[in-house]
Amino acid sequence: MIRFEDVTITYSGASRPALSNVNLRLDEGELVLVVGRTGSGKTTLLRAMNGLVPHFTGGSLSGRILVGGRDTATHPPRELADLVGVVPQDPSSGFVTDTVEEELAYGMECLGLAPDVMRRRVEETLDLLGLNDLRNRPLLSLSAGQQQRVSIGAVLTSHPKVLVLDEPTSALDPGAAEEVLAALQRLVHDLGVTVVLAEHRLERVVQFADRVIVVPGDAQPLVIGTPAEVMRLAPIAPPVVELGRLAGWSPLPLTVRDARRAAGPLRDLLVGHTPPLRAIDGGLGSESLVETTDLTVRYGQRPALRSVSLTIRGGEVVALMGRNGAGKSTLLHAIVGLRASAGGSVLTGGKDPRNLRGADLVHAVGLVPQEPGDLLEATTVTDECRAADRDAGADHGTTRALLALLAPDVIDTTHPRDLSEGQRLLLALAVILAARPPLLLLDEPTRGLDYPTKARLVEVLRDLAKAGHGIMLATHDVELAAEVATRVVVLAEGEIVADGSTADVVVSSPMFAPQVAKVLAPEPWLTVSDVLAAIGPLLLRSHAPTSGDAVG
Repeated sequence: MIRFEDVTITYSGASRPALSNVNLRLDEGELVLVVGRTGSGKTTLLRAMNGLVPHFTGGSLSGRILVGGRDTATHPPRELADLVGVVPQDPSSGFVTDTVEEELAYGMECLGLAPDVMRRRVEETLDLLGLNDLRNRPLLSLSAGQQQRVSIGAVLTSHPKVLVLDEPTSALDPGAAEEVLAALQRLVHDLGVTVVLAEHRLERVVQFADRVIVVPGDAQPLVIGTPAEVMRLAPIAPPVVELGRLAGWSPLPLTVRDARRAAGPLRDLLVGHTPPLRAIDGGLGSESLVETTDLTVRYGQRPALRSVSLTIRGGEVVALMGRNGAGKSTLLHAIVGLRASAGGSVLTGGKDPRNLRGADLVHAVGLVPQEPGDLLEATTVTDECRAADRDAGADHGTTRALLALLAPDVIDTTHPRDLSEGQRLLLALAVILAARPPLLLLDEPTRGLDYPTKARLVEVLRDLAKAGHGIMLATHDVELAAEVATRVVVLAEGEIVADGSTADVVVSSPMFAPQVAKVLAPEPWLTVSDVLAAIGPLLLRSHAPTSGDAVG
């Protein structure tokens, strides 16, 4: 279905190719997972499959790419639209209509399908992706996760032979992600669609893949194999694989089910050990950084938040979780003064955030939104960092030093729009952190981040909490919450339905429990590092070869 023959892609002004000497064949009815570091070239590989590279992005392409027998060099994207459907990282960037139902039908209108066929496919897609209740909603009123599902649905209605998705579950809650992945599985197995998806959250998708493609970056050769082959050697892996490596399991598990079956001896070793507490270092005796009292926010007649009362103090890292559309982003926007309340109150640093302006606002609270590009205005990374230093009243070089810590591979002369999704997010975070606000709000902060970059972000957040900053993360990344959160607040239909320590809330939740907690339940172990800290020496001794093994 897709063939790459000695393909090298180089962007204008780049010192090295984005992809070099790629030879690849993808067959009909395969689900292929593409992984790699942030900025390694995954998006370039995906965009080349429908001709966006080089017809839209520019640059040069040598070699040949065939999709369904058509050469992408001579067939621009419009001539491949009946074969290849593409879902971008930013779903809203591809919307052309006003409502959900219209967006689902638009692609079929362009292909000239009959009205009765269009109607049937729209209904099928609404059911397939759980969008029926949203069919008449304006696209701009949807949460990011809801927009993601609509974007996928708009492509599916055209029945493409190849479906290419860039971070398709990054903005979805765990339940919605499972629904989307189940739908993709049906397309692969029942309809023979070839699905190619790039994902950083391997814990969600690796068990569904037929093959995994690792894009190392720096024009290095691709690594291609089955999930078991790649995970055995890959430097990045989901928590169940890392736990299997730590415990010495063979074969390595790819699913929670497989890990639970192998975990009996590990559970025995953990008896008598206590998981570490996620301590609050900033001190609860300090004045609250934000306090909401019976906060109610409406969009028209629809309530987005209902009587939410919440306090965050210095040193806390609060993970705000819940389904797409539960009100998480709305709460963050209300705290920073971007949403007016219909009832109740918000005090940020003891003041109504709507009355804070300029320097007073940036030094009181910082928000990194779901679309980090909204914060970026300059034409180069260097200019963006200089402007952030100026606006924050910070020493020259402050923002650039923060960016170097978060994303050391970002080049100063790059235009922010040319950065990967994850790199843009880290640049926006550095811009906000330059002002050192006591309260930091992050909306889906790991969207587009690879594992090593996420680990660096976790360390930065821990250091900020130790320094007394309060942090609230609106996130669907249960592994991030397990690593860094001292507290979890769960929203549903705009109301708080759970509020407590991370272990108390997530271990008992089938939806929001991290993989390690699912494997080792009912004991409240959350991460591989927790297990390693507790019994690492015991595991090393149990893996050591016996004298008989050495002789043999």
